Amino acid sequence: MELYRITPGSIVDLSRTNPGEKVAFDHLTKSSSKKMLATMNRELSELQRLLWSDGDQALLVVLQAMDTGGKDGTIRKVFSGVNPQGVDVYGFGVPGPHEAAHDYLWRIHMRTPAKGRIGVFNRSHYEDVLVVRVNDLVPESVWSKRYKQIRDFEEMLCDEGTTIVKIMLNVSKEEQKERLQARVDDPSKNYKFDPSDLSSREKWEDYMVAYDDAISLTSTVDAPWYIVPADRKWYRNLVVSQILIDTIRGMDLAYPEPEFDLAHIAIE
Repeated sequence: MELYRITPGSIVDLSRTNPGEKVAFDHLTKSSSKKMLATMNRELSELQRLLWSDGDQALLVVLQAMDTGGKDGTIRKVFSGVNPQGVDVYGFGVPGPHEAAHDYLWRIHMRTPAKGRIGVFNRSHYEDVLVVRVNDLVPESVWSKRYKQIRDFEEMLCDEGTTIVKIMLNVSKEEQKERLQARVDDPSKNYKFDPSDLSSREKWEDYMVAYDDAISLTSTVDAPWYIVPADRKWYRNLVVSQILIDTIRGMDLAYPEPEFDLAHIAIE
């Protein structure tokens, strides 16, 4: 998965990426990928149990994407089978009045995962250098300072035992068009359609530049960004699953030793 990891200091240009590629699992198809995803689901479930049992670390998964990029679908498919008691999923929309009365990271910090848990952010603090920037909600003198503030915030979380993985689900403008049209044409998907999605689509190029800067300026050794091709949903799910599996494997977790001798205990 290093193929999709953004090395600190790299200059990102999303216009040069291929949202439809499937190079990491080129031997698979949508149909044949199901068995592998099921295997990954089981492994991720076991790793989540290990994280919970170890109890000294947490995992924060940040998901960002353009509209229809697949954040909800990724969460549903990747975490299928994982004990819901150990996973907290939060979606961050427009701040409410109480949230807006605080600094922009206040509501984020309250939702970061406790030790032993996995936290999943469906959108995140990065909206404050994406939506806020593109729509001129605050001046450049304000949002331009936030890249360093975010790096410092994430560094603090890492220092305190939280491993951070940030994933940009990279969907093409052409694929987004098809998915938006499906929401209009299919009555079972009408509820997903929001006219504001069209406004964001009109600013596609501005969003791409904002994503380029956000990822380039905040991908660090301890809190890396991954740009995951998302035009093929099955491929997206496999890549995200493998990234999370690799990440938790690398967290040096262990089941706690029993507090008493079990060698001579037999249950009758």
